[in-house]
Amino acid sequence: MSTVATKDSDDVTVAAPRTEDLAALLVAKERPTRPSALSASLTFGWRAMLKIKHVPEQLFDVTAFPIMMVLMYTYLFGGALAGSADAYIQFLLPGILVMSVVMITMYTGVAVNTDIEKGVFDRFRTLPIWRPAPMVGYLLGDLVRYFIASVVMLSVGMLIGYRPDGGAVGVLAGVGLLMLFSFAFSWIWTMFGLLLRTEKSVMGVSMMVIFPLTFLSNVFVDPRTMPGWLQAFVNNSPVTHLATAVRELMAGEWPAADIGWTLGWSAVFVTVFGAVTMRLYNRK
Repeated sequence: MSTVATKDSDDVTVAAPRTEDLAALLVAKERPTRPSALSASLTFGWRAMLKIKHVPEQLFDVTAFPIMMVLMYTYLFGGALAGSADAYIQFLLPGILVMSVVMITMYTGVAVNTDIEKGVFDRFRTLPIWRPAPMVGYLLGDLVRYFIASVVMLSVGMLIGYRPDGGAVGVLAGVGLLMLFSFAFSWIWTMFGLLLRTEKSVMGVSMMVIFPLTFLSNVFVDPRTMPGWLQAFVNNSPVTHLATAVRELMAGEWPAADIGWTLGWSAVFVTVFGAVTMRLYNRK
């Protein structure tokens, strides 16, 4: 290899390689194999896990928050609505589990917006990877957080008297359906994370959407006690279908209609908001 002799600041002769020689070395090497869509998505999911490792305070919303929700609503409303906390927890726990996990999904949009503000996405867009991989990675990483929240809430619920008649199979089926819906529902927040300018605006809009959607459901009470016009909304809410499906699965039943509605809503969220998210990601 031919070189050009140069001198550094200490008057030591350094052999600098010629541009042509460097180009020949780079061209002669085979390019690394492009990662598959799954591999790239899992890598970004692992990145999300590393962020939790370095900032463990992020687990507050999937540990302390769920415990507070279970205890507060059980002992505040149990006596008034069901006669006792022990009786109410059988109805409440699957619903409050759904409510808490669905509410946690909005932090996906905040994380996306934060990375955009830091300029991380500018680097992601230049990588030779499957385009949706960063977004899918966020959601895969968040699935771990949703599962932790589910385990915490079920553990607390069983300590204070919840007993699922469906056993381990029913509980796993209910949690699995909840994870699937939460993954699909999170695409709404990735869209907001790309669309809005600051994380505060993402949080504000998310609260405006998620609070009515979760509270106007059958999480706390049977909709038959509500006014007719409100029942029409509540009975057709995706959160109501999900809460009913999870509640019945954990009770050992098989609510085919509500499971079908939940899967249908999940498909709509991924198809519509996933497409909008990727359009914004490619054009922004």
